[in-house]
Amino acid sequence: MAPFGWWSGGGARENHHRAPPAAVVVTMENPNWSFAEIEAPMEEDFLSPINRSKAKMKGRNAKQLTWVLLLKAHRAAGCLSSLAATAFGLANAVKRRVRSGRTDSDEEILIINQNKVELSRVRTRVFYSLIKVALWLSMLLLCFELAAYFKGWDFGGAKLGFEGFFSSPFVVKDLFGLVYSKWVMIRVKYLAPPLQFLANACTVLFMIQSLDRLMLCLGCLWIRMRKIKPVAKVGVDLESGDGDGYFPMVLVQIPMCNEREVYQQSIEAVCNLDWPKSKILIQILDDSDDPTTQLLIQEEVLKWQSEGANIVYRHRVIRDGYKAGNLKSAMNCSYVKDYEFVAIFDADFQPNSDFLKRTVSHFKDNEEVGLVQARWSFVNKDENLLTRLQNINLAFHFEVEQQVNGIFINFFGFNGTAGVWRIKALEESGGWLERTTVEDMDIAVRAHLHGWKFVFLNDVECQCELPESYETYRKQQHRWHSGPMQLFRLCLPDILRSKISIWKKSNLILLFFLLRKLILPFYSFTLFCIILPMTMFIPEAELPAWVVCYIPAMMSFLNIMPAPRSFPFIVPYLLFENTMSVTKFNAMISGLFQLGSAYEWVVTKKSGRSSEGDLVLLTVQEKEMKHQRGSSEPLISDVKEEIVKQAVQKASKKKKKHNRMYLKEFLLALLLLTAAARSLLTAQGIHFYFLLFQGVSFLLTDQRCNQSGRDPGEGREIGPFEVELACCYRKRSLEWEEIISVPLSRYLD
Repeated sequence: MAPFGWWSGGGARENHHRAPPAAVVVTMENPNWSFAEIEAPMEEDFLSPINRSKAKMKGRNAKQLTWVLLLKAHRAAGCLSSLAATAFGLANAVKRRVRSGRTDSDEEILIINQNKVELSRVRTRVFYSLIKVALWLSMLLLCFELAAYFKGWDFGGAKLGFEGFFSSPFVVKDLFGLVYSKWVMIRVKYLAPPLQFLANACTVLFMIQSLDRLMLCLGCLWIRMRKIKPVAKVGVDLESGDGDGYFPMVLVQIPMCNEREVYQQSIEAVCNLDWPKSKILIQILDDSDDPTTQLLIQEEVLKWQSEGANIVYRHRVIRDGYKAGNLKSAMNCSYVKDYEFVAIFDADFQPNSDFLKRTVSHFKDNEEVGLVQARWSFVNKDENLLTRLQNINLAFHFEVEQQVNGIFINFFGFNGTAGVWRIKALEESGGWLERTTVEDMDIAVRAHLHGWKFVFLNDVECQCELPESYETYRKQQHRWHSGPMQLFRLCLPDILRSKISIWKKSNLILLFFLLRKLILPFYSFTLFCIILPMTMFIPEAELPAWVVCYIPAMMSFLNIMPAPRSFPFIVPYLLFENTMSVTKFNAMISGLFQLGSAYEWVVTKKSGRSSEGDLVLLTVQEKEMKHQRGSSEPLISDVKEEIVKQAVQKASKKKKKHNRMYLKEFLLALLLLTAAARSLLTAQGIHFYFLLFQGVSFLLTDQRCNQSGRDPGEGREIGPFEVELACCYRKRSLEWEEIISVPLSRYLD
């Protein structure tokens, strides 16, 4: 053992601090000895201390680099596997939806035509067929171009030197070369010129609309810098008494239809308006066709009547004209002649108590004012990505469009709710008409033609809800974009014959209707969803990079400025707006040419989150107050019994859960992704990324829809827990322990 003695002692102890060295196994012949593992001498043992530390660091850095590279490789492999899993998941989802037959090609909708409400099936086959044909052509052309590319024929731009191509001998060597040469000749002579003309025309429209948006933003900036806002000529103070203040007779109307989720919060908000009781009357205009919902709303009205509110309940037996017919019927009541103003709120709106004080005062000593419109605010704007993107659009609409038009030209479109009308202005303008699905814009245009002025109050807000599902938002946008085109066709002769100035006529026709209601959805869909993909297959027609990327990014930046907290969502906002252009373009064409879907009216479904979120707080307050209402107890029992009966009936009918596939969005996604693949052959970077992300956004929008498993055309299903939740909320007399037993998390998510 003597030769190995110099490895023992301190040298062995030092080696414990080094990296694990190579080992030598020595076998002893003596059976009394066992196997021993000893360390072999390393090269570092013969180095100086300085060189030894450098060698240690060198080995350590090499190992760290190896681990980093392995970690990155692992992450890359995980990313690829997740992408593959996502692709397979999307393919399986599409396959299931196609097999189940749940698409948007056939939909049951509500038709309102000439005072007749009927259920009809609308088949939007033409638009779908055109997109389908474009998809198949693009895929055929992609295969054609790939074959030519692998043969070494690089035809990627407008300047190709076709003379040499057509005179070269390889064209006639085979049939494919002959066909491809004919295709190039056809696209150069016949397809590229009209496509380029259409691209240039859409680019000009795009620039005009961008200039209009820029002018609106400059006008908003001017208003902010100069601190311009409408000022009332009289201050309203209820403490001063009826004699000193300005308290005209005000009629408050809440039209609703099967608004089970939100009726309580809206009725409570208007009953708490700070206005003399003798000067206000609240009309609950219920068009519900559900007997249970009618009973619930009646019970709520009786409750507030017992507490001293001047409130009445109206229900129409013949529900003609939907919302416009409902308002028109209410205005025909004999007692309406005693009131000077009417305030209108949708069922999900919750005005603050000082709403009337801050709006009605603008009518004082200003007989030309016919409408005072307040701004909307949203209780669920941060609920999901969809509500955030909607908040961007509506913030720009109120902060910029409505405010600038109200300050400079005293005209803007009535938003249908959260506004106060002078009843005289409504009567002189012809009242509510059921001829379109945008009765609010209709009455605003007619009032403007009669010389009435509008006031927009950007500092007066009224809370409401945003649609939280894509299906609901899609139907809402269809109505909002088809109705203006119906109205334009009907109002154009009246505008031309009216006695207003030429400037106001030009603003109404060119800006209000044509530029912002017709041209905007037309060019946004045609330019970015049709022309841009086609230029990939017909490269002789070009779209500059500033049209594809820079100008849209600048416009998105301007749109997002009124909502600065939404700047992180600027890219999703740009892509989502182009995705929604399909729905808006389809709606615009339907309204312009009076197609069947132009009369589609679907009630925007609400979640009632604002009222359900306050349930625990209200219950705790009522526990302290011990407020009992014995007189209405029998009616509550009847309502509860009816709700339980309906819940049992719906629970017995097990509905098959399904998702809806939107064929137009899905086919456009494939079209854009095919064009993105074609753009790789010509190395068009910006065009490729735009087409890729836009195609993915179309695909994600199609796959994201209607995840609740409930048919969007139906009302909310009622479960057993929701029965108890609704009843305890209305009675407000249960103990805290009973409320804890209700799974509130399903409502507060």
